Amino acid sequence: MAGPRPAARGDTVRAVATDEELMMQVQAGDDAALGVLIQRWRGPLYGFLHRRVEASATDDLFQDTWLRVVRSRGRFDPSRRFSTWLFQIANNLCRDRGRRLASWQRARAALARTAASAEEPRPLPPELALDVHERLGELPERLREVLLLRYFGGLSEPEIAEAASIPRGTVKSRLHAAVRALRAREEPVGETDGD
Repeated sequence: MAGPRPAARGDTVRAVATDEELMMQVQAGDDAALGVLIQRWRGPLYGFLHRRVEASATDDLFQDTWLRVVRSRGRFDPSRRFSTWLFQIANNLCRDRGRRLASWQRARAALARTAASAEEPRPLPPELALDVHERLGELPERLREVLLLRYFGGLSEPEIAEAASIPRGTVKSRLHAAVRALRAREEPVGETDGD
């Protein structure tokens, strides 16, 4: 995705600029180059975030990602792919948010345990069908993260390893485990192979 993109506002110079070249222009203070990058990556980044977190948090994380890009522009290395750097920022923001939510939920659960509760909530009936977003939400964070970076972020295994700060072998094993977990959910209860 680092190749040339269509020109923004008729700007022929930006029509042939790679993402990395545009980011170097952003480093030099060119706000228009940042606008081109945002337009180029709006769909892929927003789609990644929408699948990574609940819908209500997507807009905020999208904006936070671009704010972080601007604040960290001096640390961008033009020898690296911009897409990897962008998704690394977005992924780290999602992780941070997940940690904050988990901490908040633990505190809330501890408070709920101390309060007198009339009854336990009942689980949903198993016959309810789950959509893709819910299925992804059931995966452990470490599996969901690599699956989304690969199939919704379009990153290669080496790029995922870099964005998630994990070894490439771990990326492969987590991808395999995530796909296996999703496939296991597709099999109807009570059916077996070999009938």
